[in-house]
Order: sequence, then structure tokens, then C-alpha cells
Amino acid sequence: MAGALQSRSQGRRGARRRAMAEINVTPFVDVMLVLLIVFMVTAPLLTVGVPVDLPKTRAQTLGQDNEPLSVTVKRDGGIYLQNTPIAEEELVAKLTAIAANGYDQRIFVRGDKAVDYGRIMEVMGLLSAAGFTHIGLVTDVAKPNPQDH
Repeated sequence: MAGALQSRSQGRRGARRRAMAEINVTPFVDVMLVLLIVFMVTAPLLTVGVPVDLPKTRAQTLGQDNEPLSVTVKRDGGIYLQNTPIAEEELVAKLTAIAANGYDQRIFVRGDKAVDYGRIMEVMGLLSAAGFTHIGLVTDVAKPNPQDH
């Protein structure tokens, strides 16, 4: 009925159509909200490694071309290779098997700041004695203190 009335009224005016004056943004807002929820749910899953409280430094970040191997020493002294707990005796054998580039593979040691410095050095000594030469310590970036200025 309404379509019939509209076609008659358009017929009287000479078939001119009026331009649409507004854009319906509701579907765009719906899509954006769905994407926001998806990112909020998946973002925590993207964190890499075992959660430790890293010490803060002012050192610049290093450029990376491929993913390095990560050895983490947690607060209780436990050692993790990537995300898997591993015994200290098995660490070198597993690293050697995993390292695709041989002993040139970069290995990042992540130690909780509450862990004894000697324990971190023991782990680094194991890696160095096994022939790995590219070993680095990972820290967090220190936030500038506003009282320093």
C-alpha cells in the first residue's frame, strides 16, 4: 500500500528521487564492537613466555629478525625452556636439539629479579659451557622517574 502510494506520488513529480541525507552507522558500530571484544579476549593469550618480574633497565631494545630461544628462571629457581619446565640437567641437550642454526642461535635468559644472581649465572654458565655464544639477558624498560627532572 505504501509502495503504491509512493510510486503514484513519484509519478506526479516526474520520477525524481530524493538523495539520502544520512548514513546508517549502526552496522559499522556493531562490527567494531565485535572486533573490540575479539581483540580483548585474544590479547592476553598473545603474551609469550613464563610470567616473571623482570628487572628494569634503560637499555635500548634489540632488533630481532627471527624468534630467539628463551630460558626463564622463575622466582623459585625453576628453569623453563620457552614455556615448558625443564630439569637443569636436560637444558643443554634440549637446546642443542632445538637450535636450528646450531650454536649461533640466540638464547635469551629471563630471570626474575628476586632470583639470586648466582642462580642466573649458573644457567648462563651451563649455556656458555655447552658452546652457545649468543646469550643475552632480558630486562624490562625502566619508566622515567618524574622527580628526576
